[in-house]
Amino acid sequence: MSSILLSSLFIAAMAIGPATLYAQTPDAQGTANPELVGQLAKELSVTPQQAEGAAGTLFGHAKTKLDPADWSKVSSAVPGMDGLLKAAPAMAAATGGVAGTSGVSAIPGAAGLGGLAGVAGSFSKLGLKPEMVAKAIPILTNFVTKSGGAEVGQLLAGALK
Repeated sequence: MSSILLSSLFIAAMAIGPATLYAQTPDAQGTANPELVGQLAKELSVTPQQAEGAAGTLFGHAKTKLDPADWSKVSSAVPGMDGLLKAAPAMAAATGGVAGTSGVSAIPGAAGLGGLAGVAGSFSKLGLKPEMVAKAIPILTNFVTKSGGAEVGQLLAGALK
């Protein structure tokens, strides 16, 4: 009986629509960086948990692209960085196989992301469309620029190209 009730609630929730569901989700206060996560959640119209995972995914990608000294500057500009990185799902490899392709290229919307194709797989795991990668990057770089300065913001922007 309880599974029927849960199924009915799920169907009812889906009928209400994502905008209403978003309004009922908990705010970003319980996240690693409430200010940044709140901005991302609002701008992308996603839950705080999805926004936190998206930020962690993009920062994790940047960490692999930056040398340790530059990463330290970026990381220092973002309170709660460790928590954000832990919120990211495992990233899919962007390359591999004989022809240099992977399953990531099969993800709709991942084409044209270049070096960020692996990020698209992680976004998909979060229930986010790969196109949201391009929308999230300026939000992150603006946040880092405000908190760490223009040079630090440019470091992040360069890593997320």
